Amino acid sequence: MKLVILDRDGVINEDRDDFVKNTIEWVPLAHSLEAIANLTQSGWRVVVATNQSGIARGLFDMHALNAMHEKMHRLVGQAGGRIDAVVFCPHSADHGCECRKPLPGMVLEIAERFNVKLEGLPMIGDSLRDLESIAAVGGQPILVKTGKGAKTLAKGGLPESTLVFNDLYDAAEHLINHH
Repeated sequence: MKLVILDRDGVINEDRDDFVKNTIEWVPLAHSLEAIANLTQSGWRVVVATNQSGIARGLFDMHALNAMHEKMHRLVGQAGGRIDAVVFCPHSADHGCECRKPLPGMVLEIAERFNVKLEGLPMIGDSLRDLESIAAVGGQPILVKTGKGAKTLAKGGLPESTLVFNDLYDAAEHLINHH
């Protein structure tokens, strides 16, 4: 099975410094829905893994998060794609959980749920913590320059094997053409 893990904010949809808190603020990035559709139609399973500490901070509740994800699923579906699962960490950074990226908890959960090998498993993100969470288990970190990605690239210190693309569309094309 070909499976790719995507971060959400800054990869699929626009990121905000004050958190994406509702469906109005959840705005897809240019070509991201098409990228997911292309992956789906090329036989890839797509899973989202996202830190959502806004829940722990009281900025939004589960109802708002579910509504954002329903919108994401609907728009991806209208584009001809599918997201097979959404895994999220609702905790704040000081909670001490195992799921919050850069820890690999969500990646391990996805690999177990979908019965895929960690070795070479691709994950596309815009922050160092996305890349670190997949690199920690031998997967393939992929950085996109959307969201916080350009700043992440400029800062450096990326895991050794990180691939870099302009956006999700370019990263998806690479996966489709090279796997």
